[in-house]
Amino acid sequence: MGGSLTIKVYTGADYAGSVSDRRSTLGYCTFLCGNLIAWKSKKQSVVVARSSAEAEIRAMEQGICELLWMKQVLEDLKIQCEGPMKLFCDNKSAISIAHNLVQHDGTKHIEIDRRFINETLDSGLITTAYIPSGHQLEDVLKKSLPTEQLNQLTCKLGMIDIHSLA
Repeated sequence: MGGSLTIKVYTGADYAGSVSDRRSTLGYCTFLCGNLIAWKSKKQSVVVARSSAEAEIRAMEQGICELLWMKQVLEDLKIQCEGPMKLFCDNKSAISIAHNLVQHDGTKHIEIDRRFINETLDSGLITTAYIPSGHQLEDVLKKSLPTEQLNQLTCKLGMIDIHSLA
């Protein structure tokens, strides 16, 4: 089977969102040709993030791992991806840190994640794009949202309310 496909992942984290231990929750949603195929929401197992950018960097790293795994699965099936895969993030600081290895000492504790992300971006396999927080699809997995925003995002995820069908 041949063909070209696009792969996108939306990543994010709710900085210090857990009231009990102040750990962040990361989330991502992976799309293949516009269809939701994988998602994850998990409390970060590492120490408490010191900034929202740090929490987002760790979420980006998880999203990139998901993209690379998906690309490998498709290649095993003899299916080629069309162009670079896209990673969407709602934190401009995290995107800047990911692209620029010459940062301040404040990011040394996330050095390995940062280098992994930077090398992947430099390879051209993945590109990053900023998406405003209100349009971040993976927020459905980790935040309480107003009804209107929840309905908009779940619709974009391709979800339907089976109880509203008559």
